[in-house]
Amino acid sequence: MNEEGQGGFPEIAYDGRGLVPCIVQDADTREVLMMAWMDREALRLTLEERTMWFWSRSRGELWHKGATSGNVQKLVELRYDCDADTLLALVRPAGPACHTGARSCFYRTLA
Repeated sequence: MNEEGQGGFPEIAYDGRGLVPCIVQDADTREVLMMAWMDREALRLTLEERTMWFWSRSRGELWHKGATSGNVQKLVELRYDCDADTLLALVRPAGPACHTGARSCFYRTLA
């Protein structure tokens, strides 16, 4: 794996759609806030601006987290797993992560 891939960051293993999952975690509490998809441009913007950008599969466009709600997530650290196919973003959130108003998107229990 190329440690100095395009854009000055390690080469990430995007899926067939050009996307990689990104788990977002509160840098202070370590609570998992959400999971969203990133494309190369979202990753580039996130690294440049130090706020979270994603690719909206439903809208088919880039999405700056908090652009309309004000609940911006400031990037503290961006990690990637051993296979380079999943990202972990440690953030400082300005408000709830979930569109429902819940702090985390993971507020329901299945088992």
